[in-house]
Amino acid sequence: ERLAAVRAHEILDTAPEAEFDALARLAAQLAGVPLAWVAFIGEDRLWCKSSLGLDGSEWHQGLSLEDAGGLHGAVACQDLKCDLRFEAHAWVAGEPGLRFYAGAPIVDAGGHALGTIAVADIQPRTFTDGQMSALQDLATLAMAVLDGRQRARQLSHLAKTDHLTGIANRAQFDLALDVEIRHSMRAGEPFAVLCMDLDGFKEIVGGFGHAAGDAVLCEVSRRLNQQVRLGDVLARLGSDEFGVVMRHGAKDSAEVLAKRIVRSVCQPITLPTGDAVGVGISVGIAAYSDEVESVRSLLAQADQALYEAKKQNERRWKMFVGGR
Repeated sequence: ERLAAVRAHEILDTAPEAEFDALARLAAQLAGVPLAWVAFIGEDRLWCKSSLGLDGSEWHQGLSLEDAGGLHGAVACQDLKCDLRFEAHAWVAGEPGLRFYAGAPIVDAGGHALGTIAVADIQPRTFTDGQMSALQDLATLAMAVLDGRQRARQLSHLAKTDHLTGIANRAQFDLALDVEIRHSMRAGEPFAVLCMDLDGFKEIVGGFGHAAGDAVLCEVSRRLNQQVRLGDVLARLGSDEFGVVMRHGAKDSAEVLAKRIVRSVCQPITLPTGDAVGVGISVGIAAYSDEVESVRSLLAQADQALYEAKKQNERRWKMFVGGR
């Protein structure tokens, strides 16, 4: 459970952040020592988010020190060489030759110790109860920063996610498309965009109700998600409209994806009521080329391809590929 909590906060192997750097500096000033760090414990390593006076960010040999002196409660040791728990530790017996250490656990709301905020010196030192209380307060602040990061990620995810289907929404689609076209304009790498529209969806809503329509949208989204590649962006663009930003995908790859999508979506769908219904899907594809000047022009090509696909309605799921 502790490891799951660490992973949920997505803190390991992240870039330096000013808030954690400030906490490390405050801890060092509090203790009057040259060494301080904020670290989190993975499965088999101590990963340093911020440090003062120490090199490196991943300390395998530091794990036992943190396990003995931080994860199981606040601890202070005036002279590590006189403490049986620490005297043989590599950081004590060897470089950097630590003598003083104090650490307080960073504990989440579930009681899991995710890491520590610690101070140290190569000289023995005293550490008062008041200083320990202040170090524990800094550990509480470190947890608050972690929680704030997690809430920010969750809000960002919600802002970019369609609440019904769980796939990306229009805002995330537009952002991904903008990023991809900028990259392709610089690097010349191909990519494609697919615009899709369900056929027969309104008839299902009219005959079975909005709950049935929601069930169809969720099932279609699930099937689409099974077809797109890892790294591609699948989004719901409107009521029954979907889009895919196919990264590093040329026109041929986009055609293959579109054919898979058509086959998958057009299979019968069983509603929660037990009724079986069917929808078709029309797909328009536009592939990036040197002639594409903007996101708007690329989307216009995909929309035109989609329009042509829907016109050729001898089968509702007819596919038309633009740019030919």
